[in-house]
Amino acid sequence: MASSVNFWTIPQPKPQSSYSYSSSLKPPLTSQLSLFPNSNNSTLSLRSHTALSRSRLTKYHSPNAPPPHFMVMASTKNPEEALKIMISGAPASGKGTQCELITQKYGLVHVAAGDLLRAEVAAGSDNGRQAKEFMEKGQLVPDEIVVMMVKERLSQPDSEENGWLLDGYPRSLSQATALKKFGFEPDLFILLEVPEDILVERVIGRRLDPVTGKIYHLKYSPPETEEIAARLTQRFDDTEEKVKLRLRTHHQNVEAVLSMFKDITVKIDGNGSKEDVFAQIDGWLTKLLEQRKATSESLAA
Repeated sequence: MASSVNFWTIPQPKPQSSYSYSSSLKPPLTSQLSLFPNSNNSTLSLRSHTALSRSRLTKYHSPNAPPPHFMVMASTKNPEEALKIMISGAPASGKGTQCELITQKYGLVHVAAGDLLRAEVAAGSDNGRQAKEFMEKGQLVPDEIVVMMVKERLSQPDSEENGWLLDGYPRSLSQATALKKFGFEPDLFILLEVPEDILVERVIGRRLDPVTGKIYHLKYSPPETEEIAARLTQRFDDTEEKVKLRLRTHHQNVEAVLSMFKDITVKIDGNGSKEDVFAQIDGWLTKLLEQRKATSESLAA
């Protein structure tokens, strides 16, 4: 089954219901999941659109609230201690925002396969030239090319020293297996869960400003002026029928990947404010670091 990379940045809506998080919770390092059936292999496609590419860099915050600030944790300078995290979420789950918050606080190298593919093509690397041949023919870029791109990026000194956050990849069991063969396995697999009706509402209400590349949402993040509102456009596949098809594809792919990472998967309630969602993720990452520290001190004693 083929899947495509989406370069939209999803604005985080103000939740209709609140979610409370207690810092006293001590979640287990493993979650009990059943095995899932394998799904077909997925490949990667790249949609090229200047405005959409710019929108990837746009950050969304409430107009009345300053952006959150986190102190970046000092690098461990020890590759064996660097965090290795994978994160997955459906379209409009808020994954992009959470990746920003995670990298801000923990200093991980953020690796998104779609961005990586675009950069390799622009740089004219061997992998980029191979990928461009398929793209110019309107074909999907094969798994083996993208896996090699991801492998090479995760092998860079900054990734090995500071740790990495692999965003939305792998998308299939075959991709996960290929990465494992190269020695890349996560310490934690984060799965953002948001009810389907909320995801559909988030998607069908979003609009693009073709002038600035900024993404708005008619309900949660409306345009500032009537002039902007008049020029907003909607992506052709941001319809209820098509988004449900994309969600079905996502669920099939992620279930196959979870079968490999079931013992290190944590499910995060993504139906809340970005701060509440990040508090859950932060709790797991903090707990993981604390356990590593305790283990290290025990071995040194």
